[in-house]
Amino acid sequence: MQIRHTLILTGSATLGAAGALAGPATAQTLDVTLTLPRLSVAEYHRPYVAIWIEKEGAPARTLSILYDVDKRNNAGVKWLRDVRSWWRASGRALSLPADGVSGATRAPGTHKLSFTAGKGGMPNLAPGKYTLVVEAAREVGGREVVRVPLTIGASGAKGSATGSAELGAVNVVVSR
Repeated sequence: MQIRHTLILTGSATLGAAGALAGPATAQTLDVTLTLPRLSVAEYHRPYVAIWIEKEGAPARTLSILYDVDKRNNAGVKWLRDVRSWWRASGRALSLPADGVSGATRAPGTHKLSFTAGKGGMPNLAPGKYTLVVEAAREVGGREVVRVPLTIGASGAKGSATGSAELGAVNVVVSR
């Protein structure tokens, strides 16, 4: 399953030295591929998954929170505290459901989420050191946090990390 967040940026054009219109800038994208392993347990519940980005000295920015959005009276929100690291970093300050950030839980398998600068919680990422964090928590199950360090340069960045229980491989590509 693929979720794509897209934003078309418009603005004033700049003129080059010859007076010609400069070509449009491409929007920065951050693609996250994450694996939710199939677990052989007596009672399996799909995990709540939070994805956010951190830069030293700046507040954490939530990119996506996958939880039970279909519960009556938005009752799925009360369990978001179980995604503890995210909740402390930025979750408790977020009004949910948040447009472009909230989504439904996912079944076991590999999922790709794409974020475009300026859409939802995705900021434009200046060159520097960042950490993409993915946290999963399951009812009657475990909780796991995977941190993917990224050094973003002019051409973007790539990174990966692997969980040991609730999360499998997490791959990140930042491109312009």
